Amino acid sequence: MAQEKGNLSINSENFLPIIKKWLYTDKDIFVRELVSNGCDAVTKLKKLVSMGEATVADNESYYINVTVDQKSKTITISDNGIGMTDEEIKQYINQIAFSGASDFLSKYQDKLDEKGEIIGHFGLGFYSAFMVADRVEIDTLSFKDGSTPAKWICDGGIDYELDNGTRQTRGTDIILHVGEDGAEFLEQATMYSTLRKYCAFMPVEIYFDFIEDKPAEENTSEAETENTKAAEETEETAEEEPLPINQVNPLWMQEPKDLTDEDYKNFYHEVFKDMGDPLFWIHLNMDYPFNLKGILYFPRISSEIDALEGEIKLFSNQVYIADNIKEVVPEFLLLLKGVMDCPDMPLNVSRSALQNDGYVSKMSSYITKKVADKLNSIFKTQREQYETFWNDINIFVKYGCMKDDKFYEKVKPSLIFKTTNGDFKTLDEYLDANKEKHENKMFYVSDENQQVQYVNMLKEQGMEAVILSAQIDLNFVSFLEYKHMNKTTFARVDADISETLKNSDVAKDETLNSELEVLFRGTLNNNDLKVEAESLKTSSVSSMMLLSEHSRRMLDMMQNYKSQPELLKMFGDIKPEYTLVLNRNNSLVKKLIELKNSNENKDYTDLICAQLYDLALIGQKDLEPAQLSKFIERSNIIMEKMLEK
Repeated sequence: MAQEKGNLSINSENFLPIIKKWLYTDKDIFVRELVSNGCDAVTKLKKLVSMGEATVADNESYYINVTVDQKSKTITISDNGIGMTDEEIKQYINQIAFSGASDFLSKYQDKLDEKGEIIGHFGLGFYSAFMVADRVEIDTLSFKDGSTPAKWICDGGIDYELDNGTRQTRGTDIILHVGEDGAEFLEQATMYSTLRKYCAFMPVEIYFDFIEDKPAEENTSEAETENTKAAEETEETAEEEPLPINQVNPLWMQEPKDLTDEDYKNFYHEVFKDMGDPLFWIHLNMDYPFNLKGILYFPRISSEIDALEGEIKLFSNQVYIADNIKEVVPEFLLLLKGVMDCPDMPLNVSRSALQNDGYVSKMSSYITKKVADKLNSIFKTQREQYETFWNDINIFVKYGCMKDDKFYEKVKPSLIFKTTNGDFKTLDEYLDANKEKHENKMFYVSDENQQVQYVNMLKEQGMEAVILSAQIDLNFVSFLEYKHMNKTTFARVDADISETLKNSDVAKDETLNSELEVLFRGTLNNNDLKVEAESLKTSSVSSMMLLSEHSRRMLDMMQNYKSQPELLKMFGDIKPEYTLVLNRNNSLVKKLIELKNSNENKDYTDLICAQLYDLALIGQKDLEPAQLSKFIERSNIIMEKMLEK
């Protein structure tokens, strides 16, 4: 073949600079593109062999070699795939964006199986080489009988040279003469980690070789030279067969029936570097209307901090694309860890993001359904185990319900709540168990320790509350109430007192309430305070502070908007609606009622009022430092007065 020179068939000399700056988001992407091109070349050859269109030696081993030579400042990606003729170089390399994969598929479509399995989409991946190289060479020999090797050279402009090549065996070498922009990839650790990042599961064995640029040692003695040679010979003798850096048949491409729990766990530890075992997993395998394979793991998500650490790795034909692409994976599922492989994914030209496509929403719906089905299946068939998982997965499930209505509708029967009795109940089970005491109402606690007196009152009457103590529950309770509007109400235990907790034979005394309200307002200098005297069945509780569910939710919302003054303004001047409940069945309150109109014991009465107020407040929230200091001081005074008597 005579030497040929020419121009790449593009309209602008600025094309390659545009690739460097805009086409790819990360410089290291060239490794993925060039190695996956090698995989394509091997895949094409294997298809042709299977169709009788090409022949290879018996038991042929296919490979891709990546060699970094520090001294020559080159990176070579070599494969023994289909190779190219000089005419194919002109067609696939010189005509930028003419995809060889597309042409191959078009030519052999009637003979290929449904999967196709060719990675390339746009024919631009090769040019990512110029992100790190000042000069790129292709040395290739086609599988076709009678082919001669061809060599293509380009220095990063629009000019190229095409001449006879030197390759003696079928396949292609891509040689990158690395410039300053790519110097980091001449380091062994950098290139190895990049290969592992993008190529760890590509379908052809990949080998990595590193040739270090060692400076010549000066004044080396003859004896030292002999020792070095002997050591090198020993090293060569002991050297084992090189191992590929990748797994050509990753777990998600295998049949679930052939895998053990240990296989899934080991894969999880290897890919996600998580020392803990996952709770359970879902093996995705769909062929229609799109091809999707993958594994989703449910890690332990016991806190909101853990929930931020999810990781879904997206692949296309075993080529790593990106983490956590929200268009495919519903946002709430990003709390999980897993891998998903979809060759049909409508990627953009840089294969780093998704184009809008109807498949995307279908994939998202399918994944959501599979997750919901898995949760429901465990709940129905292994409820005891499901309950042991709940502390770790409830944040994920609640978040998913609020973000995706379809997910909520599917998992609604499997939503469970831990109760203050230590067991688990669904909403229906809770309502049924407590219907005689508080019909269609669910009581909950947000802090078992702080609200313990309310919990104990319920327990004394054979009642229970559910525990909703996570940060997400502030919104989840409102979500549930919206979903069960006009059917079920949700109230924190300190928002209301169930009629079951009161002595029904003791009538309300509005006059007493009015007198006590005047007393407490005057003593505490709080004209907004509401005071009610109730006869509770328990005598151990002296006072309680109630804050209506609506009022507290408004306060919670205001707290969330504290850092956004403009949004905070929309709440106006909202004051919390606190109600101090005094237990007429308590001895201290009885004493206060006796003394309330006595001027002789006013100081003592004021002390009791303040103490009852703070005791009630402690069950609602932590006291401010100044309040706590006064509470301690007042407690000491009261004890001293008791000793005086």
